[in-house]
Amino acid sequence: MTKDKDRKGNMTVRIISGILVVLLMMGILWFGGIPSAIGMAVISCIAYSEIITATGVRREGSKKPCIFEYLGFLVILIYYGLLLFDVPLVYILLTIVLYMILLMLIFVFTFPTYHSPEIFRSYYAFVYGPVMLSFVFLTRQLGLPDESVIYDQGFYAVWMIFVSAWGSDTCAYFSGVLLGRHKITPRLSPKKSVEGCIGGVIGAGLLGLIYGIILIQTGRISGVRLWAYPLLGSCGSVVGQIGDLAASAIKRDFKIKDYGVCIPGHGGIMDRFDSVIFTAPLTYLLTIIVLGK
Repeated sequence: MTKDKDRKGNMTVRIISGILVVLLMMGILWFGGIPSAIGMAVISCIAYSEIITATGVRREGSKKPCIFEYLGFLVILIYYGLLLFDVPLVYILLTIVLYMILLMLIFVFTFPTYHSPEIFRSYYAFVYGPVMLSFVFLTRQLGLPDESVIYDQGFYAVWMIFVSAWGSDTCAYFSGVLLGRHKITPRLSPKKSVEGCIGGVIGAGLLGLIYGIILIQTGRISGVRLWAYPLLGSCGSVVGQIGDLAASAIKRDFKIKDYGVCIPGHGGIMDRFDSVIFTAPLTYLLTIIVLGK
């Protein structure tokens, strides 16, 4: 009886936290521009710090950020500033390269204080977290001619990232509970089934279809083929589930339960955004190719 109560209590906390995260993302992304850049930069810094801690770059027992985190936070802010002001791509790429050079400088001039795995993991944390998450912001910015325009291509496209990721998670969960028989990765994630994964893809596609119908029927968008939205949903679900499993593999590899504790019932930013990290770049790409900038 006590276990059932605990389970219900945990589920309630998880649902409430999930709703609050959705509302938070709506607030961050609604207007685009500076508010979205600041919000996504903060989320990226937290994600970066969680990966740094999970992979052992921040040394065991230390509660303070390490030198790599401070440097990473600075580069993340610069990186989002460049994205916000739409500077040429070459400067953004140079920033990513410069970060590696700075890491190597620290490695060389403090040797043997730090070790090469810490350098590689720090750079990996930057690309895996902030760079991939930045495609949420880049998608939101698509088609914005100036800051006075709120409802534009990016405004409607960016929500497909979360429909693909979080909508797929929900559909996969219920499909797995009702129909799950065959485990897809029993050693990595014993609760995930083939049926659940298929249900997630179909469910995200249907949610995308419903979203597209609403947008077209209400006149929010025009000149867009309806099939584009279920395509974004289904494709996003596939890569999102890969992202979810990849994050689980990292946690298993480093023997941790969650990346953090900032979202009750879920864990950290990385525990909630593990699928978003993968769906965001794909949604950005498909939005340009299928929907057109």
